[in-house]
Amino acid sequence: MRVVNLLALPVLLVLGWWAVSGSSFYLPSPEAVGRAFVATWFSERLLDDVLPSVGRLLAGYAVAGVLGVGLGVPIGLSRRLRATLEPVLEFFRAIPPPVLVPLIMLLAGIDTPMKVLVIVSGCVWPILLNTVEGVRALDEVLADTCRMYGVRGATRMRRFVLRGASPQIMTGLRQALSIGIILMVISEMFASSSGLGFTIVLFQRQFQIAEMWSGILLLGLLGLALSLLFRRVERWVLSWYYGSGAARA
Repeated sequence: MRVVNLLALPVLLVLGWWAVSGSSFYLPSPEAVGRAFVATWFSERLLDDVLPSVGRLLAGYAVAGVLGVGLGVPIGLSRRLRATLEPVLEFFRAIPPPVLVPLIMLLAGIDTPMKVLVIVSGCVWPILLNTVEGVRALDEVLADTCRMYGVRGATRMRRFVLRGASPQIMTGLRQALSIGIILMVISEMFASSSGLGFTIVLFQRQFQIAEMWSGILLLGLLGLALSLLFRRVERWVLSWYYGSGAARA
């Protein structure tokens, strides 16, 4: 029954797509897109475009995670630091990351570092802000208990601060993952010669419509796979929070 529930909506969407396809040159049938998908992505493009894109995405996501958590913890712990930095953080958070692409290109060039920095510029904010809120919301009773029992330094940071804030941190990481995929594509549309974003735009300009749709389909499948993988990691990291059976779910 669970499999039926999971597959019902995708099957209905494909059937609806099939019913309306063919009415326009720009909306090829699922069969045509499927053939283009196999021919396009099960080829050298897997190594030349897909894997480099995923590598840049994971690199930018990892850097954003380290920066977001590393800066969010001290800001969340210090009321004075939070009051000082909050206006600056709100200012930079309000700037849409795609607007920063020309500036990052001037500073970092047009190669891989630029694309990674674009991903970092958008992914860092949900991680940072959720980390700050998670640390701010730590239980004061538990904090007093740690002080009474002399739990300090790295042990306090690992066992109390990071563990207590981990649900919020994971929420920020989940939000950043979808942002990272979007920025991965955007960064590859500027002065690039490889990557998923570049290839999809190239197909659009050459009127290879089925191939263009196959790239969009690949992005959706990539996002789904990363989301499922993240869910497994989240259940493992937060097994203490969800219950003892979460790690086996």
